[in-house]
This record gives sequence, structure tokens and C-alpha cells, in this order.
Amino acid sequence: MKTTTTIRLATYKLFYETFGDDLQLDTPLSRYTSARVGGPAEMFLAAYDAATLQKAVELAYHQQIPYFILGGGSNILVADEGVRGLVILNRAKSINFRHTGAHVVCTVESGANLSSLARQCIGKGLGGLEWAVNVPGTIGGAVVGNAGAHGGDMAATLRAATVWEPGRGLRIYNNSEMEYAYRSSILKQEHGREISRRVVLSAELVLTPEPVDVLTARADGFTAHRKQTQPGGATVGSMFKNPTNYYAGYLIEAAGLKGFRVGGAHISEKHANFFVNDEEATAENIRALIAEAWNSVRERFEVEMELEVELVGDWEFEQ
Repeated sequence: MKTTTTIRLATYKLFYETFGDDLQLDTPLSRYTSARVGGPAEMFLAAYDAATLQKAVELAYHQQIPYFILGGGSNILVADEGVRGLVILNRAKSINFRHTGAHVVCTVESGANLSSLARQCIGKGLGGLEWAVNVPGTIGGAVVGNAGAHGGDMAATLRAATVWEPGRGLRIYNNSEMEYAYRSSILKQEHGREISRRVVLSAELVLTPEPVDVLTARADGFTAHRKQTQPGGATVGSMFKNPTNYYAGYLIEAAGLKGFRVGGAHISEKHANFFVNDEEATAENIRALIAEAWNSVRERFEVEMELEVELVGDWEFEQ
């Protein structure tokens, strides 16, 4: 584990004066990621409301400190060397509902758990998020990545998102301005680039009243299908996006890689687009599986797969 070296003492003191003992140094991130891997964050802060989240990113931006927003810890692979700058654990989860005509608008802060919100909506007889009943992550991550499953996605539900923009402040994006596509948005396109990113603070979702028993039956079907087709355990979620006219899992399986192992990680026997940490894996083990799968599929099928997960932190190769 590395120690804090890139942040000036005066800068750290400023963060400490602002956030007090909530600010931590060299905090292991493996406990906060779904794959249970990843080195330490130089500075680490949990934000329990959108105002604190905004304050933290604004201070980091003005102090020219790199920042990363950590939600549910899925769909990311954090390097063993950790993450420089400030990692903000987003736990802002205020939720309220209001009726508007034939629909109900749910305004929710970006750190709210997506599957928990889906279950709450089902219990209230509000349809639109049943597809998310077992999807890991937060609302913010779902808005950025256009999360989806079982034929539904955020693009079909989002009315607007309140976004903090570096150097500009708050802006409200409507659905069309998000430029949604398969597992992508205008915000997702910033990932992997060395820039100060925009940050989702909250979202407005449009829901439709339906009988609770109908919604429950639909969600139960999705849950059963997920348990039947996807592995349990520590994974980052789907590793690759499905290429046009293909399923990534099928391509990886057809390349003969089900069960392929590197160190403490292996490609799932149940679904080849899931890479499983057997409790002793490193992030580098999983990255090696990514490379093997990508190269094997390219050589055999001449298809270049695109990662659905984001590689975060100090990797020793060019991403």
C-alpha cells in the first residue's frame, strides 16, 4: 500500500478544516468495491447528502486535486496501487415522490441504492424500475452508464438529472441532453479521460402507478432469471458490452475461456462475461483475465469487445 505523497500538506489541512474527522487517509477501497479488490485512496470522504457531495467536488476542483465518485462499487476495477487524490463515497440518498397527472415523479439523490429504490417503488405500486430490482450500484452510476436489464433502462425512466459541472456549477440535463445509447451517455463518455468530470447530484424519474401484485410478479421473474443465469460472489458485474449482433458472454465461452483462471480470479462457468474473485484475487489478476478474453475473442472472431467496466486508479499500462 502506498502512502499519501501527491497532496500538499496545506491542501490536506484545508480539506480537514472543511470536513473534519470524516476525511480519511490511505483508505483501502477493496471493502467498497463489489469485486473486493483495489488499493487505497489517498484521501477518502463519505458524503451523506448532495450538498456535501457538491462541496467536496468543488473544493477538489478548485485545489486541482483529482477526484473520483464511488457509488456501489460495481462496474469499476480499482488498481492494486490505489487511487490518487480524493475518492468520495456517495451515500446521498434522500428520496421523495410527487404526483403529476397520470404519473409520479421520484426525485432521488445520486447515492441511493438502485435496487433498494426499485423495491420501494414496487411496494408503493409504482412501475418503471422493476428491471433494476437486482441490479447493483447507485442511481448516479445508473444515470451515467444508462444501466439496464430485462429490456428496461434508465433512458426510459429519467426525466432530468441535476449535474454539477466543473467551473460552471449546477445544470439540469433533460433526457434528450443525456444523449443516451446502449450503456452510454454524454457523461459516460468522460470516463477514462484525464479531465475533471461532471457529477450527478440527483435525478428525477417518471413512474407509472400499477398494481403491486403485478409489479411484484414481474420483479420476481427478473430475479429468478438473474439467479439462474448469473454467478454470485465477488464480481464487477458484466465485464464487456455486448458487441453488435453478439453476446459478449457467448463469444468468451466460444473462445474456450469458461473457467479460465489467473491467480485468485476466474471466468465464471455460469456466465462467461462475469469474472469472479475467489477471495484472494488482485485487481491485476482480473485485468489479466480481461486481456486474455479480449485477445482471444479478437483472434478467433475478429470482434473487438469494449469494456463495460471502468479501470480506475494507477495502472501500470496505458488504458
